[in-house]
Amino acid sequence: MDILVIEDEVKTGKALMRMIQTIRPGSMLQGPLQKVSSAVAHLQQQPQPALIFMDIQLADGLSFEIFKQVEITCPVIFCTAFNEYALDAFRANGVDYILKPFSPDAIQAAFDKLDKLGLYQKAQQPDAALIAKLLQLHEPEWKQSFLVYHHGKYQPVPTDNIAYIFVRNETTTIVTNTGEQYAIDGSLEETSGQLDPKLFFRINRRYLVSFKAIKEVEHYFARKLLVKLIFSTEEKLLVGKDKATTFLNWLDKR
Repeated sequence: MDILVIEDEVKTGKALMRMIQTIRPGSMLQGPLQKVSSAVAHLQQQPQPALIFMDIQLADGLSFEIFKQVEITCPVIFCTAFNEYALDAFRANGVDYILKPFSPDAIQAAFDKLDKLGLYQKAQQPDAALIAKLLQLHEPEWKQSFLVYHHGKYQPVPTDNIAYIFVRNETTTIVTNTGEQYAIDGSLEETSGQLDPKLFFRINRRYLVSFKAIKEVEHYFARKLLVKLIFSTEEKLLVGKDKATTFLNWLDKR
């Protein structure tokens, strides 16, 4: 079986591919592709696979943009950090999903469902337009606060009070608008999936910034962008050239 993996986190994509190979030995795996643009180019130039594992948030936009440019004729299993409530819509249309972080049991269950329903190439096809419409109708319940443990006490930190979130030495840390720092559980990818993408943007692999905390943005070397917040940060916050246009569009759509 030919299987295409579309996932912007290379390490996550390769881990997913290893799990798939273990569960379905002999599968011909392609990817991981990290961008909408590269996925579109691949699907336009190559025969469609029997199955696609697809993340929702890619390096240059949402994966739903792919469906606008290419007719997908095979089933898609969405891989996402979004909460489960928003993805009930996919189940109603016969398209499964895997909630991050991945587990072999979740991948096995997805394959079992496809086997049972016969949802492979040239069989029943998912309606991409309906999927996108249902996602809009079932907006996820974005996280409103994080419960942190600080100085021997638990306290909530409202998301409105978060300037940015970063990861260092495998520890994810919230930084508030007044400069306080609190360590939280979960990876930056998982945390990003819990926050409203209209209010927060993951500028690179280590930093997730709040729109309200952004003071200004400047052009930087090698077509990168330098993000300056309402207060100074320990290191420069840079947006790579691959995300620069998407980031500026995000800033403009307020």
